[in-house]
Amino acid sequence: MTHKTPHKSKIATSLSLILGTALNSGVLSPVAAQEADKDIEVIQVSGIRSSVQESMGIKRDSSGVVDAISAEDIGKFPDTNLAESLQRITGISISRNNGEGSQVTARGFGPDFNMVTLNGRTMPGSALPGNGGTPNSRAYDFSDLASESVRAVEVYKTGRASIATGGIGATVNIRTARPFDASDNGITASIGAKALHDTTNRVGDDVTPEVSGFINYLNDDNTFGVTFTGSFQQRDSAAQGAFVNQWRVNPFDGTVPQSPDPSNPDSGDPIVLNNAPAMGQLFAIPSDLRYYMADRERERTNAQLTFQFAPSEKMTATLDYTYSKQDLYEARAEQSIWMDDRYFTELTFDDEAVKTPVLITQERRDLLPRDLGLALQELNQVNENKSIGLNLEYFVNDDFTLIFDLHNSTAEGRPDAPYGTWTNLGLGANVVKGQGVDFSGEFPIMFVDFDDAARDNLNGNGVLDQDDVGTSILDMNFSSQDTEITQARLDGTYTMDTGSINFGIESRSMESTSLQSLTRHTMGNWGIENPGELPAGSLTPLDLINEFDDFDTAGMFSQGFTGSVAEIGAFAAQQYGFDLLANNPFATNRTIEEDITAVYFELDLSGELNGMEYNLLTGVRYENTDVTSIANISLPSGIAWEGNNDFNVRFGSEMEDVEVEASYDHVLPALDFDIEVVENVIARFSYSKTIARPTYNNLSAASTVSPQSGPTLLTDSITATASSGNPSLIPLESDNLDLSLEYYFDETSYVSVGFYDKRVKNFIGNEQVEENVFGLRDVTNGPRAEAARAELEARGIPVNDTSLFNMVAAMENGIEFDSLTDEQFEQQFDILPNSDDPLITFINSKPVNNKAANIYGFEVAAQHFFGDSGFGVLANYTSVKGDIGFDNEAAPSITQFALVGLSDTANLVFMYEKDALQARIAYNWRDKFLDTTSQYINEPGYTEAYSQIDLSISYDVTEDLTVAFEGINITEENIRRHGRTSAMLWNLDEFGARYALSARYTF
Repeated sequence: MTHKTPHKSKIATSLSLILGTALNSGVLSPVAAQEADKDIEVIQVSGIRSSVQESMGIKRDSSGVVDAISAEDIGKFPDTNLAESLQRITGISISRNNGEGSQVTARGFGPDFNMVTLNGRTMPGSALPGNGGTPNSRAYDFSDLASESVRAVEVYKTGRASIATGGIGATVNIRTARPFDASDNGITASIGAKALHDTTNRVGDDVTPEVSGFINYLNDDNTFGVTFTGSFQQRDSAAQGAFVNQWRVNPFDGTVPQSPDPSNPDSGDPIVLNNAPAMGQLFAIPSDLRYYMADRERERTNAQLTFQFAPSEKMTATLDYTYSKQDLYEARAEQSIWMDDRYFTELTFDDEAVKTPVLITQERRDLLPRDLGLALQELNQVNENKSIGLNLEYFVNDDFTLIFDLHNSTAEGRPDAPYGTWTNLGLGANVVKGQGVDFSGEFPIMFVDFDDAARDNLNGNGVLDQDDVGTSILDMNFSSQDTEITQARLDGTYTMDTGSINFGIESRSMESTSLQSLTRHTMGNWGIENPGELPAGSLTPLDLINEFDDFDTAGMFSQGFTGSVAEIGAFAAQQYGFDLLANNPFATNRTIEEDITAVYFELDLSGELNGMEYNLLTGVRYENTDVTSIANISLPSGIAWEGNNDFNVRFGSEMEDVEVEASYDHVLPALDFDIEVVENVIARFSYSKTIARPTYNNLSAASTVSPQSGPTLLTDSITATASSGNPSLIPLESDNLDLSLEYYFDETSYVSVGFYDKRVKNFIGNEQVEENVFGLRDVTNGPRAEAARAELEARGIPVNDTSLFNMVAAMENGIEFDSLTDEQFEQQFDILPNSDDPLITFINSKPVNNKAANIYGFEVAAQHFFGDSGFGVLANYTSVKGDIGFDNEAAPSITQFALVGLSDTANLVFMYEKDALQARIAYNWRDKFLDTTSQYINEPGYTEAYSQIDLSISYDVTEDLTVAFEGINITEENIRRHGRTSAMLWNLDEFGARYALSARYTF
């Protein structure tokens, strides 16, 4: 039987040699490595057409469902980022960070549920949250690795007994260049330079450099070789946007919580409700609105050094070292208003099932004026990855091969400044007489009734300037994660006339340590006690209305400031007597250890069935995992009451060590069968069982607490929350079924359609328990609070969170209730719990394996070059469906389980290659999807549909010199997220395009 496509051609076999080095590191059965060595004439391939031909060859010749992206040549990967390349594959979608692809979702399963390997070896992840939270993720961040040294990226969508476990969605294998891949002896090398222009840049360099190089040496006997690849990239960029921290959802009872009391004239006029919710209907109230402006810098360094030595025809040794580092810096400024519930004057609601106020106005009444938030923030972070590996391939005889592979890989994310990973320097100005928000459009409009004459310590010049601004609270967040994986494998292959028997044993040890702390210092306090205190020139005025080019910003209050956190923080430290160091005891000090032992057996057969060629790969993997969860806990000493509804968890010096062990094992069968039903038409059937392990936070042995949102004495509900881990959790387990039909009708052309079904159990849900944690006591519900309430009632003073706090402070400190203002009470007193106060009841959320779900869908793909015209097209569409979604109309008190990350995706790529000219324009689309079920307590978060257009053009000036132009996100699309309805904005990020001009010389 003959094939039009390169099933047995020189191109396909040479690619098997180049890309089949995966076999040497244990990704696949080692038998293919032997087959690839037989009668192979190695040829050089380059260009877009050859690249897509490589990828198609991998798809066709692999067992199971496998897709790939191949480099045109070293240093010429088709996208500037590996994640952005992977989104071109059917079933793959990505998340973006600063407009750049970072992590991968496969068939609806997010980054934590996919396995990433480098040359077949399991890679550790170290992903720090952007706001200084606790690192929890196992996910590998593709932005850590530059694309210049990558030969190919392969995506295995079906499980195999020989592949390390951890990926329910897919296993993504990154292939790098090796010395014996070279087609020429001696020295071959290339060097490339790129000038990157990020259109969003404000304060950095408008053009930043990217430099990469590749050098390969192969001796005349093909017995020794060395490959080195390296790259350095710098990017200066900016982003701006708007966000809301909380949407508080409640059933409507005829009033807005804490709105003015008509029976009390001092509480203000009754609130005006337009298009009010029906009784019992859910409605949402925002806590705030914030604008931000961020200036970002990134430096990325990558290098890989590989040695290969073949002392005899029977032995090949490969030693490689891979290094990557990212230095990240961000200077961010915010402008915000906080919307206290009881100061609403008018709310106009929309007509959605969950009503949202699209027009809000507030007065400050007794708190005139209140502060405009003007925080400054800073990110200082380093991500560093190191991997060293040794691979020994030994041909015992013509029929038997052994491969031993050993590697150690580390991933570390850590702060790059003494004051932490993420620092928030609170600033404010008491200039807000009234405020409001218009949420009716895509972009929210903030209104401020400005008044800088209402307080004696303001200058009253009618302009927001530095003299109006003072400090409040300084938060220094420290986050770090250090993950190490040591993996050893021994694989064997016995070749038969009809195929091979493959077997292996593996030992893999993983240890991940996460640290997190918050160091808080009071400067001018929440009330902004000292306006005008900053040294002259500390702040630079910023008019945000000029930054939002894509939206109608008419009427918005846009005046803010930028400044240096380091400089102002140093001033505040000296002024208020503290060290600018993130040196508090760690609230999270957690280590998760996993020791995995696995054995597998595979049978790989090929033959004919009624004249039709078939391939069968079937096997089983047994895996045992021992888990140890260790937590070193800084015990909370109490929850301080610092103002009306302001609370802060205080930590003492006492520490506690907690260690919990668990164990589980799995038997994981896999079967891949394909048959050529007619010439060039291949039908596939695959079944496998795969697992994905829980995220680190769910395995924690520690508990964390969050204080109540208001005095317990004044509410009937529990508002203090806690969360605990569960080291005894077991992995998600999925039964996977794949059916597909592929037609290869030309050497670079095919169409395919496939159906997949994943039945997953052991999803993690939350069990909520009402209980006390750490013996913490409730200062707002004890004898002091009761006595204060009684005194307020006796005096005829309305009891609310402000008056209750003031009275407790007055009675405890022996001063008159009327002797200080609300702000002075807040500034001068913190109330600490004592032994007479009752224990706080927390709603403690604990993870448990109690959910199951079904994810399924179709994948359709096509690729074709139109004869010798030079034009080609690639298109695909993936549907992702699930049987459990989020009910937006369910009560907010219900903790819902729902499948996140599920969305349809599509790609359309037009290609041209003729003579020396190559061009490519790519369109990627991802539909709206649920990205979290707990954006705020039990509130959902949805990422809205997003599309992006990228292009690249290159020209071969000579055989050795190529120049190129690239454009990323050329239509400057933005990312928007919302809650239960589109009006409930969570965040809106405005991004821009990136353009690059590059040249590469090969010699």
